[in-house]
Parts: sequence; structure tokens; C-alpha cells
Amino acid sequence: MKILVSNDDGYFSPGITQLAEALARQGEVTVVAPERDRSGASNSLTLDRPLIVRRAPNGYYSVNGTPTDCVHIAVTGLLDFTPDIIVSGVNLGANMGDDTIYSGTVAAAVEGYLLGIPSLAVSLTSKAGEHFESAIGVALEMVERLARRPFGEPVLLNVNVPDLPPERLAGIEVTRLGRRHKAEPVTRLTTPRGETAYWIGPAGAAADAGPGTDFHAVEQARVSVTPLRLDLTHSAQLGRAREWLAS
Repeated sequence: MKILVSNDDGYFSPGITQLAEALARQGEVTVVAPERDRSGASNSLTLDRPLIVRRAPNGYYSVNGTPTDCVHIAVTGLLDFTPDIIVSGVNLGANMGDDTIYSGTVAAAVEGYLLGIPSLAVSLTSKAGEHFESAIGVALEMVERLARRPFGEPVLLNVNVPDLPPERLAGIEVTRLGRRHKAEPVTRLTTPRGETAYWIGPAGAAADAGPGTDFHAVEQARVSVTPLRLDLTHSAQLGRAREWLAS
């Protein structure tokens, strides 16, 4: 099995190193990741300049672009094979609810999905990063399961693992995305040159976080696995839009 690993924290992050080393027990691993932290890059592609790919001493490829760039370049030109699966992570911090819109970790997996490859985004739901081994164990289980029992159709799974020791995880739950409250206000700053600058505020607290959501599963010490899709059509409003345009 050929596995492509990427992330948004950068090719030097501990999460991607531990993930790649563990997955090497299940197949041939290639790492193509951003040269620096690109958290929040979402699904952006770099179209206004050429991108440089460098080989690090540990064999990883680094790209001076976004997570989406990394997977796109890897699959469409850099590698001489098509990966069997793409794993993005392990991200340091949760990617739940509305976070998935902005997440570079999820975006790397999305690009794999768009290119027809089964893809996972794996996140450890804490910035402390105390128990990467838990997320690694879940990632290994997901990859092994996909290899043993293919999903049968294109699949994009968003996986969030509580930052707890493996023995304290209370199982795995298939969930839907929750929702957050409105983001906190920006912080206004004055630069040394007297210019006004704005620092984006933190995400809002969970709003829709009841049973069945990713937020609730993680709060209950369970691993959240959410199948994602990319059809942004608001089907329920198609009829209303037709009436609105016809009036």
C-alpha cells in the first residue's frame, strides 16, 4: 500500500513525523508537506507563482505553498505513482464544526478526495499535544480498515481524537459536524510605524454541540469520525430561488 502523508503544521511538526513513522509499518510512506505552518489556509491553491519542492534530510518533501498545493503537486506530477490513501495530520488542535471550512489539515484531505483517493484528516483535539500516540493509533486503525474493507465509494473522513491516553478513550463514534457561535472580535493593534493592524480573534465556543455532533463525542472522550462531502448546493432553497427569480 502506498500512503501519502501531508499536513498544515509543516513538514517539521512532531505530529507528521510520528504519523509517518507509524504508517511505515503498513505501507510505503511519502511525506509532502508545507515548508512552514499554514494553519487556516483552507483549500487555497497557489496560482500566482511557481512552487518549489525541496527534499529534507529525513526524506520528506517540503513545498513553499499550501496543504492543498502539496497534495495536488504530489498526485499530479511529483510522484510517479498514485497513492492508495492520503492521511493529513496529525494536527495539533481540533478541527470540528465550522473549523473544517478554514482547516488546512482538512483541506489536504479534501484535495485527495477530489483527486479520487480515499482520504483522512486526523486531529488531536488539544494544543498541548500530550498524547499523539492516541491519534496515531486511531489513524493506523482507520488506514488498516480502509485497506481491509474499502468504503466502496469516494470517502473523506474527518477524525478528531481527544488528547487523552489510549486507555481513556471511550470508543469511536460516527458524528455530524457541530456549529460554533460567532467568532470573537478582532484585536486592533498599532504597529511600530503607526499603522493600524488587526489580529483575527479566536473561534467562537460550540453552539450546536448536542448528542451526535463531533463536539459532543470528543467531550465524552470518544473519537469523532465525520464523513464529509463537497456539494455546497443548498438543495432546500432551490425552489425558493426559482420563485424569487421568477417574481
